[in-house]
Amino acid sequence: MSAHDIHAGHAHDAHDDHHHDAGPHSTFSGYMTGFVLSIILTAIPFWLIMAKVIEGRSTAVLVLGAFAIIQILVHMYYFLHMNSKVEAGWTLLSTIFTVIFVVIALSGTLWVMFHMNANMMPHHDHDAPAAITAPQS
Repeated sequence: MSAHDIHAGHAHDAHDDHHHDAGPHSTFSGYMTGFVLSIILTAIPFWLIMAKVIEGRSTAVLVLGAFAIIQILVHMYYFLHMNSKVEAGWTLLSTIFTVIFVVIALSGTLWVMFHMNANMMPHHDHDAPAAITAPQS
C-alpha cells in the first residue's frame, strides 16, 4: 500500500463522514411549509382582533399569547432547525435557557410597569362634578 493510497483512503473516509453529518439540512419545501404556517399564524390573530371576535381582554391576551408561542416554535423548527437531536442536546438547552430568561425579563418588566403605574400616576376622583365653578363672593 503506497502513501498515496493511504492518503486517498483517509480523505475519502473524511469526505464520507461529512455527508453523514447529523446536522440540519434545509429544503425548499421545509422553508415554504414554515413560511405558510407563519402567515397563517399571523393572519388568524390579526383577524380575531380586527373582527372583534374575542370580547374579553384577558381572553384575547391568552389567545394571542398561545398563537405567539406556536409561531415561535414553528420558526425554531422550520427556520432555525432546532430540535433535541442537533448538537447532542445543546441547542435544546440553550433554547430552554433563552425561554427562562425571556420569561423572567418580561414578567419583571410587566411587574415594574404595573407598580409604577399604580404608585406614580395621579388618582383621578371619578365622583367629582364635571365642572368646577368659582366660589361666589
